[in-house]
Amino acid sequence: MYGVPGIPLISDRNYQPVPPVSFDLPKNVYRFGEQTLWSTLFVAEGAAIANGTFRLFTTPLGQQGQGFGAGLSIAETNLKEGGRIPSGIAFDCFGISASVAHSAAANDVVGGALQPLATPIDNTARINNLNNIISNGVIVWDFTQTAVEVCPVNLAGAGGGVFGALAATTAAAGAAQQVGSLQNGNGSVWLYRKHPVALPGNSTFSIVLRFGSRSPALDGASGSVAIRVVLLGYYKNVIEVA
Repeated sequence: MYGVPGIPLISDRNYQPVPPVSFDLPKNVYRFGEQTLWSTLFVAEGAAIANGTFRLFTTPLGQQGQGFGAGLSIAETNLKEGGRIPSGIAFDCFGISASVAHSAAANDVVGGALQPLATPIDNTARINNLNNIISNGVIVWDFTQTAVEVCPVNLAGAGGGVFGALAATTAAAGAAQQVGSLQNGNGSVWLYRKHPVALPGNSTFSIVLRFGSRSPALDGASGSVAIRVVLLGYYKNVIEVA
């Protein structure tokens, strides 16, 4: 009879059987896509970081945390829920990136105004802060009961080498001055070449930034620092069909 799987309803013009269509409806629909998740840590001017442990991916968009004096905006994070993968969505991480931004202010909020994280890394103190973070920092997965060290920060670079430039110029008073900008492009993005890190729906996680015992405090007169960690990956969204 017609409509039974295995008996074609029609054939194409080359008289080849057309695969039958089952009467059974799918129970689940899967949607796939590439996605990045990012979170930012703020470290105030002059802060001691030796043997320190700083946690990212714990504060969602619009809420205050991770060292910031006001709610996180879309530039700092895109998490809708801190520290948890939403139900019905699985996320597989295949790459990690870390970048460093400087602020000229000592704190995130000064006089009620938000301070920009866009100060060029263009003098000795700021360069020392950058080198301090990328040389002494280590990125760690934290899955509540299990911690897995990933790599030093300098291996999870922003890509493209150490971009920007430094040049010695002579000011009016005759003193040499460094101008330009540097960033953590010391290494390419850290990639999981064979086995992505699987984060199932409803799973909890965070990224911990740890520093060694030889890490000096951030310079007390060069401004604050923000470290943004980006997870590159893809998601699978399961849509239940009634």
